[in-house]
Amino acid sequence: MAANAIPEGAPSVRPYLFVDGAAEAIAFYERAFGATERLRLEVPGGQIAHAEIQIGDSVIGLCDPLPQFVSRSPRDLGGTSAEVWIYVENVDATVRAAVDAGATLTQEVRDQLWGDRSGIVTDPFGHVWLIASHVEDVTPEEIARRTAAAPR
Repeated sequence: MAANAIPEGAPSVRPYLFVDGAAEAIAFYERAFGATERLRLEVPGGQIAHAEIQIGDSVIGLCDPLPQFVSRSPRDLGGTSAEVWIYVENVDATVRAAVDAGATLTQEVRDQLWGDRSGIVTDPFGHVWLIASHVEDVTPEEIARRTAAAPR
């Protein structure tokens, strides 16, 4: 039987996080974002070689930064060059839950000119999460007008 090039139920693009402390990160994502663990593969010694969590309709892969991998965790790098953007039903409640679970509030929740209400947190493992709820449909023209009128 031939396999599908894209596995059933898999998105074409998905984030993959290298997390120093992947097991603790999974527990944090469950508390902070309501994530559900779908898969966990451990190596001897208990480190996670591959795991998958689901948040809403999206799947995120993650693992501990094992020596054979070329990618490193934000802790190893002293920061990160990317953020994970998630849409939720209630941004204020989700940001509050993330902070209560141990995230650092990086940007207060506020209405954005493109029609989202969003805030940013940094999880205890160094990954940055932009959390948003869409609150208003805005045309590209209106976004351009609002951008031009915004204080600099």
